[in-house]
Amino acid sequence: MRRLVGRAEDESDDTAELLQDAERGRMLVEESREIVIVLDASGTIVAASRRARDTLDGLEEGSAVPEELLRPGSRRVPFSISYDVDGEQETLLYLTEPGELAAYEELRAGFTAAVSHELRTPLARIMALLETAELPGFDVADLVEQARGEVEQIRELIDDVLFLSELETGREVVSLGFTAAAPILEEVTKALAERAARAGIALRVEGDQALELPLRPRMLRVVAENLAQNALRYAGPGCTFTFRLYTEGDARILEASDTGIGVAEHDLPRLFERFYRTDRARASRGTGLGLAIVKHVVTSAGGTVEATGGRGEGLTIVSRFPRDSGG
Repeated sequence: MRRLVGRAEDESDDTAELLQDAERGRMLVEESREIVIVLDASGTIVAASRRARDTLDGLEEGSAVPEELLRPGSRRVPFSISYDVDGEQETLLYLTEPGELAAYEELRAGFTAAVSHELRTPLARIMALLETAELPGFDVADLVEQARGEVEQIRELIDDVLFLSELETGREVVSLGFTAAAPILEEVTKALAERAARAGIALRVEGDQALELPLRPRMLRVVAENLAQNALRYAGPGCTFTFRLYTEGDARILEASDTGIGVAEHDLPRLFERFYRTDRARASRGTGLGLAIVKHVVTSAGGTVEATGGRGEGLTIVSRFPRDSGG
């Protein structure tokens, strides 16, 4: 009897695991950003991704794939992968826009080249410091400290690249309910107070203390830290950086402004690009990803972000969230 009970428990565990695998597979297809269709051995549609159903008219489970999608010269390029499921053959059919693939490859190549370039600079500095340490008459301890700073720069770059990758692949949930913004902003400015004092920049938090933004606390902290650190790196000594919270019409606003040297107007639209730096910023130790992360978090939560200002006019970055955005 005990043996039969044990066997039943094992079978129950196996069934639960199979159900989990099946649900996992279903979600992978359903939530794919690609046009994905699952076909059985006869070419009948078994399942399709959300994007496939939204993009292709008349696509229904139990029906055949429209012939025009598989015809040579079709606007979408078909790519298929066959596999067996419990002895039955099925096929994963991907339908890709030629332009999408080319754009992806261009973006991937550009991003890889940019990361490689950004890593080369601190690595070259470390190599130079090590070579200098071998020469007589130099303060080795000071050189080691400088090298440690370069290693920290590399670590920050890798952390930012990985975090941005997680955001873009959907592994981070950005918006999950609403968070009271003022306490988070106060925490961030307090944590950066010593660094701000060294940079000669005053930090302030103003506005609606009760305003809530549609971001998880961690995501709001990421946005605030990157906005403040951008000012600490580039605004210049003697200026003031201010977080301001308010509503405007049907929008909730997080404004980050400084009274620093500003940037040229032609640079403003490009500030949120990965690794983009203005001429002055190229001498800084930033990773070049901070504002790109800000934009990705804000837009993922249904908001928009915009930079305004000019040379000698400071920089203002406005993150705008619709009142009904968020989870």
